[in-house]
Amino acid sequence: MTDAAIAEHAADLALAGHHHHDAEVRESRELGFWFYLMSDAVIFSLLFATYASMNGNTAGGPGAKDVFDLGHTLVETALLLGSSLTCGFAVIAAKREQTGNAVAWLLLTLALGLGFVGMEAVEFGAMIARDAGPDRSGFLSSFFTLVGTHGLHVSFGSLWLLVMIGQLLVKGPNPWVLSRLQRWGVFWHFLDIVWIGIFSVVYLPGVM
Repeated sequence: MTDAAIAEHAADLALAGHHHHDAEVRESRELGFWFYLMSDAVIFSLLFATYASMNGNTAGGPGAKDVFDLGHTLVETALLLGSSLTCGFAVIAAKREQTGNAVAWLLLTLALGLGFVGMEAVEFGAMIARDAGPDRSGFLSSFFTLVGTHGLHVSFGSLWLLVMIGQLLVKGPNPWVLSRLQRWGVFWHFLDIVWIGIFSVVYLPGVM
């Protein structure tokens, strides 16, 4: 074997080792992300349990039927579920290395997510203006904590989404960016699942 062949073989081995190391790092980060997501699931489970135990504790103040607007909530739900669909399209486009399409879908996802957060802020403001703030009763305190925590997560996910758009534009859909984008996508879908739980456990029974 010539010196050139030996050098080329050594370079190939070094490159393979580098790719293997990168894959291990990405896998470890994905594992850490799943631990975080499981801890988030525990937090939301506790918030749901707290709301269930405080649901009837209105302290003579307004109850669910007095403060919930199902039509408003249905629009919020449509926005968030629609963002989950566009999120999926964005991830598919990124995997196909269609950066422009991926960024367009992500921008639409961002708009829907911010629309959801804006509507939630309007809802909270209207409730507080009607003397139905979190300090009014145990029911309202648990409601604001549960729904507000979800809203903060959506806000954080929107900031994360802005970072992902920037990385796609600057770095392109390389393995690192795709790995981060997939983790963000799982986080976003998780928030959709939590919202479906909130709609089913909080809003829908509250107005029935």
